Amino acid sequence: MTKRPATGNKKAPAGRLRIVAGNWRSRLLEIADVPGLRPTSERVRETLFNWLAPRIEGARCLDLFAGTGALGLEALSRGATSVVFVESSRIAVKILEKNTRTLDASGAAIRHGDALEYLKTAESASFDVIFLDPPFSAGLLDETCASIESSGVLAAGGLVYLEQDKTHPRPVMPANWITMKDKAAGQVRYSLVRTGP
Repeated sequence: MTKRPATGNKKAPAGRLRIVAGNWRSRLLEIADVPGLRPTSERVRETLFNWLAPRIEGARCLDLFAGTGALGLEALSRGATSVVFVESSRIAVKILEKNTRTLDASGAAIRHGDALEYLKTAESASFDVIFLDPPFSAGLLDETCASIESSGVLAAGGLVYLEQDKTHPRPVMPANWITMKDKAAGQVRYSLVRTGP
């Protein structure tokens, strides 16, 4: 897929999600009206996908706790082969389905359900990149990291993106996960880890 550079300064209007770069650069999408739902900011997405640039083309991705689908849609825009979106809110799922139809996102598969339950039943799946951005107040990072490791859904050498409130303790990760990148922006801490060695 042809990549286009990010435009840098444009911001999405309130209540809209803007794709930062790639084939759908600057496309504006609807955000579901769900309490606590917040898309990963454009600034954070731009940094994350700079980190992922060598790996995202052709990647198989999993967007757990998908919410607006900002991370998975950005991945598809930048050349990921496929993204499975897992989201428990029926309202958010309907808007995500609408947005993937608007973009004609043929690589998107949307699953309505609990992220941890999905991991228990996805033994045959294999993902190169997993986006992990649960509700900040839910305290789910430790359990979800452990579930990802035990489920075997992360491909060898796969990458996991973690996003959390920076005031919260860092998650306890499996012993063989190695933090490659770690930054903070505003109230958010975000990291990229890989399975090792």
